[in-house]
Amino acid sequence: MRVERVPFRLISVATAAIVLAACGQKQSAPPPQTPEVGIVTLQPTAVPVVSELPGRTSAYLVAQVRARVDGIVLRREFTEGALVKAGQRLYKIDPAPYIAALNNAKATLAKAQANLVTQNALVARYKVLVQANAVSKQDYDNAVSAQGQAVADVAAGKAAVDTAQINLGYTDVVSPVTGQVGISQVTPGAFVQASAATLMSTVQQLDPMYVDVTQSSLDGLKLRRQIQEGRLKTSGPNATKVALVLEDGRTYVEKGKLQFSDVTVDQTTGSVTVRAIFPNPDRVLLPGMFVRARIEEGIDNNAFLVPQVGVQHDQKGQASVYVVNKEDKVVSTPVTIGSAQGQDWVVQSGLNPGDRVIVQGTDKVKPGLQVKPVPAQLPPPPVAGAPSADMATASGNTNAASAASAAHGASAAPAASAAQ
Repeated sequence: MRVERVPFRLISVATAAIVLAACGQKQSAPPPQTPEVGIVTLQPTAVPVVSELPGRTSAYLVAQVRARVDGIVLRREFTEGALVKAGQRLYKIDPAPYIAALNNAKATLAKAQANLVTQNALVARYKVLVQANAVSKQDYDNAVSAQGQAVADVAAGKAAVDTAQINLGYTDVVSPVTGQVGISQVTPGAFVQASAATLMSTVQQLDPMYVDVTQSSLDGLKLRRQIQEGRLKTSGPNATKVALVLEDGRTYVEKGKLQFSDVTVDQTTGSVTVRAIFPNPDRVLLPGMFVRARIEEGIDNNAFLVPQVGVQHDQKGQASVYVVNKEDKVVSTPVTIGSAQGQDWVVQSGLNPGDRVIVQGTDKVKPGLQVKPVPAQLPPPPVAGAPSADMATASGNTNAASAASAAHGASAAPAASAAQ
């Protein structure tokens, strides 16, 4: 059998042609795909205009309990920090000297009253005798004068008795208002003085509570103008509501009402004080707490809400968003943002109705890039009482660990899938 041999040169040429064809296929890569981004289409929305101001809480009523007579404190009749009623006795001061003074005043009054009886009888007798010329007119006038002095002595005696009774009553130191009593400044056995107005304790009414916030005089001028124009109400069912943010960042459950704006501007800070009043049934608010008050100044019917994930800030703090134009190209647009509304920013300027703002995929776009816009799939707002993100992450890790433990002994692929 005869075998024909193919020349080596022909084999080399064929091999080279095949290699070149394969290289040519690798160099012709498919065209890049247009990135897909999630957008929201803006429309005007009615948003409340809110001013957030720092402030501190203060008690609705503050009554300092001070000594009104001199004496030794016999006992204290309250528990520090407890709720006391108006008129409830807090301290008892030794009443013995004031009981003696009252008895002395009563005796003096009785003596004056007895003398008045004598003088009245003498005047009546002299009145008859002077008409018969049995006594001189001067004697009658002296009797009338003594009668007047006796009347004055009785009046002075009654006043002395009243004063003694008042001082005796002051030995019972009572609460002037209903509220929460503070620390006792004196102990049984201490000597208190009315002349020194010895401070014994303090009672504060904590429901409701005042919140005093400060704002610039310019903002205060705008606030007073809005009250005068009727946009803000300080009384009635339509009174302006005020929300409160506590020191831990939580929002106070009760809403407050705007009371008034101070008429004096602090010359050192150029600010004025605005007072609001809040219910405090659970004693959450305590005097002196630092808070932030949010005053609803009105409604902006032409505001734009942009999800916070779609707003970028440069090194200078300037905010901007990516907008998809009519040609589906990305345009960077600077904006001015206001307050936050949940998961959104209130955009005050820079956008128009119908603008398509990119809120998903902002990390893979740049100005001028052609994109494919689709409606954004945003997560729902957090529900009150739902666990935080950290708790959710920890729970997810725990569930993943449990799944991995349950799948012990299975193949690597199912275990990896369960962990994911």
